[in-house]
Order: sequence, then C-alpha cells, then structure tokens
Amino acid sequence: MMMTDPLARARRLSVAPMLDWTTRDYRYFARLLSRNVLLYTEMVTTGAILHGDAARHLAFDEAEHPLALQLGGSDPRALAVCARLAVEQFGYDEINLNCGCPSDRVQEGRFGACLMAEPALVADCVAAMRAVLPAQVPVTVKTRIGIDQRDSYAELLQFIEPVAAAGCGVFIIHARKAWLSGLSPKENREIPPLRYEVARALKRDFPALSISLNGGVHTLDEACTHLQWADGVMIGRAAYENPWLLAAADARIYGEASQPLDRHAVVVALEPYVERHLARGGQLAHVTRHILGLFQGLPGARGWRRYLSENAHRRGAGIEVLRAAAARVPRTGLAA
Repeated sequence: MMMTDPLARARRLSVAPMLDWTTRDYRYFARLLSRNVLLYTEMVTTGAILHGDAARHLAFDEAEHPLALQLGGSDPRALAVCARLAVEQFGYDEINLNCGCPSDRVQEGRFGACLMAEPALVADCVAAMRAVLPAQVPVTVKTRIGIDQRDSYAELLQFIEPVAAAGCGVFIIHARKAWLSGLSPKENREIPPLRYEVARALKRDFPALSISLNGGVHTLDEACTHLQWADGVMIGRAAYENPWLLAAADARIYGEASQPLDRHAVVVALEPYVERHLARGGQLAHVTRHILGLFQGLPGARGWRRYLSENAHRRGAGIEVLRAAAARVPRTGLAA
C-alpha cells in the first residue's frame, strides 16, 4: 500500500539535482524566487557522508525547505544510516535515490543508472531507508526509462513494481534511456530520444504512484502541459541557466497571488546571505557563479555577468561587487 506524499503540492514543480550546480548557495537563491518549488541537493554519495565531513555535505539553510537530499549508493545498510542521519540531524524533507546517472565514475561505485539492472537490490535499498525514517518523509527514486538495450516498457515495469512494493511511492522519471557506455553524461542528456509517452503510461497503469516527469522541459508553459497528467515536473538546466523562470512558478504552478518582485529586489534580498557566507570565510564567487543568469534577456545582462565573472573571485571581493554588478542593469520596472 502506497503512503500519501506530504510533498505532493511542492512536487508539482522541482529543480533537478545537478552536480556542482544545485549547491546550498544556488538553492538559497532559488528559494528567493519561489517559496514553493521543491529543491534537490546535488547527488551526495554514502561514502562522502560516512567517511568524510557529513556536515559539509548535508548542512543547509532553513530557508531552503522544502528540500530533498539525493543519495548515491547501493548498500542498503549504508543508505539507511545516511538517510537517518540526514533526516534526524539535518531535517531533510525527502530522501531520493539516484538510479539515473550514467557516468563512468558513478557506475564504478555501483550506483546511478546501472542500478536499473538490479531491481531487487534497489528494492532492498528503499526498504532499508523506509524502515528507519518517519512515515512523513518520502523515500523516492529518480530513474531513466531503461538502459542500453533493456528499454522496453515490460522491462521498466520489472524495475518499478518491486521498488514500489518496497515502499517507494514517488518516481521521478527522466524520460530517456541511458547508454552505460559509449556516451558521455552530457550526450546521455541529449542523444537518447525523449519518450514522454512511457512516463505517461506509468501514471496510467499505476495511478496510486506519484509520477514526476524529467527531461527536456524548458518553460513553465511546457510544465503546465505535462501537469495535465503528471503529478509533478522536474526542470534541470533551464532553471539554472535562466533562473527567473522560477519567479513565475508560485503564481502559475501553485495558484498563489503574484508578488511585486523584480530582479534587483532579489539581489538585495540575497545580500544578507552573501554577508553571512563571507563572514564564514567563503568567497563571493562561490555564490555569484550561480546567479549569472538572473538578468538573462535584459539590457545590461552581459555587463552584469562580465562584472561578476571578472571581479567576484578576487581576494577580498565583498558585497560592493554584487551591488556594482547589479548597477550595470537598468531598472525597467517591477516585472523586469
């Protein structure tokens, strides 16, 4: 029996886990744009948590909620330990298992997309995490629709069914298959054709499961189209490269009244976070590298990007650099 999803509303739109991109600095910035979108961490491996600095990998600002942690691993006991730590000590709202990344490094660790070939193991991983977490914290799986030549719908069901039976009620479906050899991770995001109809068939055949669609979604218009049948839509690079699209999400996706916010106001709202980051010994560039796309499409956007790129990394760069960069963009009204 599938549990209810406490993040069902937030899950209507989410930002994909992206290595080196969806850091805590980006997530804080994204939360200034949308109060509701579900945010995901970068993938964090169980080894990094168990044998490294767990706080460095898991700590986040309370403003980032609702927030999901994506774990990479294939040892049920290790995943259970990490999931429990993440929820009990750090307060994550969801634990997600990566079954979709096709990189060689990930495969060497026996996790990511190669786990689609081992549904019984994935089921054990889900069951182990489910057993140590509170009922209100979902254990979810992000997966492809197949790997290599194993990409029939029947083979996908051989993965979905036991994993769902083990306690996973939420699947994020990247609607491409993955080639485990011969393609780079970037090529695996672009070359295998999108097959949205496969994700739609899963929702038809498993109405009790929450099915979120990932892959090739670039706009809120496209997201709204998919939300006519999907429980959620996950946007990846588009939300990073053109983050302002998230600013319309609370109104378009969640039905909330639009706030009179402009992009300059977002920069001002980010300043206290930047100051705290600098006070901890961080560099300005750690934050500003994630916000280069804020003014995309507006006059002055190139000046904004260039000024930050040339100055934020310099020793001693402070809040004045952020302000000077924003001054390169003319104020053109609240909606700008």
